[in-house]
Amino acid sequence: MKKGYIEKSKRKNILFLADDCRIPSGIGTMTREIMVGNSHRFNFVQLGAAINHPEEGQIFDLSHDVNKQNGIDDSSVIVYPFNGYGNPDVVRQLIEKHDIDAIIHFTDPRYWIWLYRMSSELRQKMPIFYYHIWDDLPAPHYNQPYYASCDLLMGISKQSDNIAKLVLGDGNYIDLDNAPTPTAVSEPLPKTTFIPHGINTDLFYPLDKDNVRVQAMRKRLFGDDDVEFVMLHNNRNIRRKMTSDVILSFKFMYSDMLKEDGNSDRADKLRLLLHTNSIDDNGTNLKAVISDLCPEIEHLVVITDLKFSSEELNAMYNLSDVVLNIASNEGWGLSSTEAMITGTPIINNVTGGLQDQCRFETEDGSWIKFDKDFASNHGKVFTKHGEWVKPVYPASVSLQGSVPTPYIFDDRCNSRDVSTVMREWYDTPKKEREQRGMKGREWAMSDEAKFTAEHMCNSIGNAIDTVLDNWKPLPRFTTHNVQQEIENNKIKHTGISI
Repeated sequence: MKKGYIEKSKRKNILFLADDCRIPSGIGTMTREIMVGNSHRFNFVQLGAAINHPEEGQIFDLSHDVNKQNGIDDSSVIVYPFNGYGNPDVVRQLIEKHDIDAIIHFTDPRYWIWLYRMSSELRQKMPIFYYHIWDDLPAPHYNQPYYASCDLLMGISKQSDNIAKLVLGDGNYIDLDNAPTPTAVSEPLPKTTFIPHGINTDLFYPLDKDNVRVQAMRKRLFGDDDVEFVMLHNNRNIRRKMTSDVILSFKFMYSDMLKEDGNSDRADKLRLLLHTNSIDDNGTNLKAVISDLCPEIEHLVVITDLKFSSEELNAMYNLSDVVLNIASNEGWGLSSTEAMITGTPIINNVTGGLQDQCRFETEDGSWIKFDKDFASNHGKVFTKHGEWVKPVYPASVSLQGSVPTPYIFDDRCNSRDVSTVMREWYDTPKKEREQRGMKGREWAMSDEAKFTAEHMCNSIGNAIDTVLDNWKPLPRFTTHNVQQEIENNKIKHTGISI
């Protein structure tokens, strides 16, 4: 029997608000892993969000498939597809119909403003949990009402976890990672904890380069070309993912090799593999970038937007020599972690959750921690890192904003810097490169990193149980000391030093 198994009739019923778990987005993928991995502990009802969802109004019972994946025979996972991100009426209906005990929501908090507005109503009956994602500093104090409306904030990265603490302020949260007492947990304050994204190791794992699936994928992507070194960028083609800058960096590397050799014999055996749409309304026309700005590398760049199975994606990671993620801000960066789990070396921009995968360490060898005085390593405070990664420190940090997001940093790498580390990985002997990649896999699966789906699901399940077991309904009315609140908010910790 599955460890921690609870009979279906005795499980708590959880309403999960997030991207539809059947959608291959990062949010959808993690939602699916969380529900499947905890289906022996909780019954799940999902409001499956999507923009212009084609299946709104239908109901999908995924229990049969989940049983197969989790090795039980009585799971309960039901999805209600929804066009958009829900509303109070549909949530009230689902709560009543399924006797909901708690709510989890996931993705950008601005999608759930309506939920926070009804938090006083909901928290008299059930707790609200948030798998907290935020891409970058400064601490978004405009999110304070949202974070304060939650009973549990599970930060997907060390930076996300610290950002929640900075926004809430000292004395306004309970840190579950510091072993609070049950009495403390029962306080009507948000609880915080760090629970990193985890990869399903049954889907992503190392394969030999001559494996039949790897060779089939290589043939599919490159035909009979003589290819010696592949760099993979597996991200959506949107502005912050910096796909055009990846292309530009590759152009610099190629040009430098031509200058050195005087011919293209070596350089023509390079390939840049972009697993993304060539055109996106929120991104760049990549084919135009290549043909107009980088025509000399047009024969070396492969763009594929095919809907690969997990097995095919795993083969794609395994045929790659290095995987890049230089997003200008990033809550986590699943492609980097998937690469690590397959034993493939990575290049990461030092921003957001991408920092976690670098394992920067302090003078005593411990993995860095973030607090109000040190909230990011993008300023190159610590330089020692895991052997599996070549980090690129941002060359510029600009302050961007919009109506729903008044301010956020945009941490941009210099394309020349990216080109330099591309070349460093190319110049690293193949055997050494593979060994360093495998060290990344070992660490990612360790009890320190906990970058596996199993670790993530166990940690989320345990955090939910801890809060549910000690939860008390929010009082209908509370008294506020306005003057004290003013004093507490005079100094807002942003996580940046000026």
